[in-house]
Amino acid sequence: MTQAMLDRGDGIRLAYDHLHGAGPTVVFLPGFMSDMTGDKAEAVAAWCAARGRACLRLDYAGHGASAGRFEDGTIGIWTQDALAVIDRFAGPRFVLIGSSMGGWIALNIALARPSALAGLIGIAAAPDFTEDLMWPALSVAARARLLAEGALRTPSAYGGEQIITRALIEDGRAHLRLRAALPIAAPVRLLQGQRDPDVPWQTAVRLADHIDGEDVRVTLVKDGDHRLSRPQDIALLLATLAALLGQDGG
Repeated sequence: MTQAMLDRGDGIRLAYDHLHGAGPTVVFLPGFMSDMTGDKAEAVAAWCAARGRACLRLDYAGHGASAGRFEDGTIGIWTQDALAVIDRFAGPRFVLIGSSMGGWIALNIALARPSALAGLIGIAAAPDFTEDLMWPALSVAARARLLAEGALRTPSAYGGEQIITRALIEDGRAHLRLRAALPIAAPVRLLQGQRDPDVPWQTAVRLADHIDGEDVRVTLVKDGDHRLSRPQDIALLLATLAALLGQDGG
């Protein structure tokens, strides 16, 4: 990986990896507390490199190799981080691959740049997770503490701890995507494990129902978990990407 940095305009430098090649550019958007060095992101980059395709990966502020504090981030801020890199390097057309929270950010970008969107793949896409999953899971006492102190540290199911901030919850409410129709005309593919402990598989079906476009497909992996990073899961992702790019003439 040839990592580079982009100043987003306020001194915070965002890490990205841009592979030149044929378009549309494949853009990988990682999840909450994840980064562009995960198994799925690496597999997508290697697949693109082997086929001479353009690929763009990035870390939001406070994630991976990017500067900034994680707790200063919100869905809106991380969406703008992604847009800063995409607008600079992705070119006129791109396919978005969003993993978990990255799926929510992909939807935000799809709505912000509709003419550039050639397709979207969600991997356990988690739109509205701050409101529909994170907030309801907090006890009354935890909610009160979060609102009073501005942040709450909780154990992460994937090791260590995660920081939930009041700003994350409140900003999330400004970006909810499962409350109204989504005017997305490009092809959308949603990959979802049915044994996902973090995002209910029904979320993928709800999301598909909210998208206006007709070319929307949901693939349920009965024994799949949240990460969908086993060899067979990655093979499914790459086959889905190949088919989507084939539709675009690639």
